Amino acid sequence: MQQLNTLIETYLKKMHMPTTIHATDVVEIIILTFLCYYILAWIKNTKAWALLKGVIVIAIFIMLAAFFQMNTIVWIVTNVFGIAATAIVVVLQPELRKALEELGQKNFFSTLVSFDSGKAEGGLFSDRTINEIVKACVEMGKVKTGALIVIEQHQSLKEFERTGIDVDGIVSSQLLINIFEHNTPLHDGAVIVRGNRVISATCYLPLSDNMALSKDLGTRHRAGVGISEVTDSLTVIVSEETGKISVAYNGGLERGLDADRLKARLTEIQDKPVEEKKRKLWKGRTRNEA
Repeated sequence: MQQLNTLIETYLKKMHMPTTIHATDVVEIIILTFLCYYILAWIKNTKAWALLKGVIVIAIFIMLAAFFQMNTIVWIVTNVFGIAATAIVVVLQPELRKALEELGQKNFFSTLVSFDSGKAEGGLFSDRTINEIVKACVEMGKVKTGALIVIEQHQSLKEFERTGIDVDGIVSSQLLINIFEHNTPLHDGAVIVRGNRVISATCYLPLSDNMALSKDLGTRHRAGVGISEVTDSLTVIVSEETGKISVAYNGGLERGLDADRLKARLTEIQDKPVEEKKRKLWKGRTRNEA
């Protein structure tokens, strides 16, 4: 048994692996496993997945070349490896940029340090704004009027606001319906809502390249998902073909919402103080009990 232990220790030393495992080693293994899982999950939903399969095929070919001692191929691979790594970074530049943006959007940074000290006491927008957006979407859904409403949260949408036409009007169902009415100058593109005001219309949004999205979805839905992938905004989409209401948030798409569900989703991002929510709930219970 002692000889076996000695043999294992000698083998591990040759492989540059520790002979004893500490608590920090276990934590390190868990962290690396977590990172590898999420990197593979991220790659699977991007164009990098096909590239990764190609890299795996090439890696297998290189291993076979090394096993059969094809020295010329191994020499070429050794000298080209540095250039190939740079080329992969260039090819995957959009995906890498999106991954870094998603990392910067994670909420654990904001939980440690509050960057938004000047947040409005009543939340990002009022209850009236929620009701007006819901009313407009329901009415447009009945007559199958397509709509794309982007609601700004903490990340600025000025980059996309510049692509449209300034409106700067108070959010109302009549204004939203008139903007998206067919054959009107502002109906094509997206509307950006900041707080309780419609800031801009006819805005251009980035299209999502998520291959997991249904092929039935058109440009309007892909644009809604696209803006939710690069910002923390919530986008309300009304289908021109079916009249159904959808919500794009955090790279995902929720379809077939009714008025109550849409109102609930908007309330979730309203970011009202907890005290005000409790006070509103208490008033509602008192009124119902009476």
